[in-house]
Amino acid sequence: MVSSSASSQPPQLKSRIGAILRATSGNFLEQFDFFLFGFYASTIAKAFFPAQDETAALLNTFGVFWLGALMRPVGAIVLGAYIDQIGRRKGLIVTLAIMAAGTVTIAVCPTYATIGVAAPVIVLIGRLLQGFSAGVELGGVSVYLSEIATPGNKGFYTSFQSASQQVAIFVAAILGYVLSETMSPDVIASWGWRIPFFVGCLIIPFIFLLRRTLEETPEFLAMKKHPTTSEVFSSAAANWKIIVLGMMIAVLTTTTFYFVTVYTPTFGKSVLKLSTQDALIVTVLVAVTNFIWNPVGGALSDRIGRKPVLLTIACLSLVTAYPALHWLVANPTFGKMLAVEMMLSFYFGIYSGTMLGALVEVVPTHVRTTCFSLAFALAAGLFGTFTPFASTLLIDHTGDKASPGYWLMCAAVLGIIATLTVYRGGKTMAAQEAVAASS
Repeated sequence: MVSSSASSQPPQLKSRIGAILRATSGNFLEQFDFFLFGFYASTIAKAFFPAQDETAALLNTFGVFWLGALMRPVGAIVLGAYIDQIGRRKGLIVTLAIMAAGTVTIAVCPTYATIGVAAPVIVLIGRLLQGFSAGVELGGVSVYLSEIATPGNKGFYTSFQSASQQVAIFVAAILGYVLSETMSPDVIASWGWRIPFFVGCLIIPFIFLLRRTLEETPEFLAMKKHPTTSEVFSSAAANWKIIVLGMMIAVLTTTTFYFVTVYTPTFGKSVLKLSTQDALIVTVLVAVTNFIWNPVGGALSDRIGRKPVLLTIACLSLVTAYPALHWLVANPTFGKMLAVEMMLSFYFGIYSGTMLGALVEVVPTHVRTTCFSLAFALAAGLFGTFTPFASTLLIDHTGDKASPGYWLMCAAVLGIIATLTVYRGGKTMAAQEAVAASS
């Protein structure tokens, strides 16, 4: 089934800037909480996952972080089908409500010392709710931005999905820095770490207000027929190849992002033995540069094409990720960590700004949210959010503090293979199949 557009002129948005702000507001809450969970991983490990060995406790925490992400594909299928059927606006309000429930659950959960084994179970439930919602949040927002984009600027518009998340990283890092300057480590470990989570809870009503005034996209309103849930599932199953290739393209985005944001504070403090303040300052600067490079990548890909940008960044990451980390860990300093993180931030921003536009274009239009969300959810669930766990495990088993570079290199290889496959002959695989079907 292929949906068609009405012959009449579709309704137009009142303000594209306002639509961008309303659509991306939910990303703030999602990434704000994700970053906090990563930054306070050591503290959360002690509060909810006590263990004799610090590494074991940290692995338990990152394991729960990853398990929550494994709910992303489920959310992508269930909520993606819902959004493709009833509309972008209503769907994005639902995802925000589920995300908010998970955030509040983690913020108010008592510690292991208070309620025992129920504590990690409750935290896991909160993470599962967040993962379920996040499975379609990014896809829903990216599709929305793509559908409201002006001609020739889809890459630039969709890049603001990822760019908006960097604002959350920036705010969370600033909050963490203020707390580390005003509270003792013991106070932060006891209860101070909850303050940023409560801040996230307090901004939920404001984000709901923004989402409620979100307009439906003209492209969705112009469709004569919307697919039923069963039709969405059938079409997604029929397009499993492009979903897998889309996942492979997105892997480099997700692994690099979770390394430079969620894992960097732990890497800086626990592995490189730098101060909390140093790790936070680096994270703040990474958030700023991520915000800048994302729209640059999207606009660049609008001008010269998605394929050359994706291949260039993936190849650079392949040959520089491990050498850069090896140079850093040989004699870790604040300046060297900043330099490496700035390099990875550049890779992430340019690649992510391009990848979002590419992924929207290669999936079938009538099930766009489901297929996009599922491809990205698989990349984030199987690879991206596994990055902190994988990095900790690699360092623990190999004794090589630069070994997370191998993880980033594998992601780059997957991106190169998928990009060459999807864009073979200068056209996307989907475009070639469409031509073959019509002939």
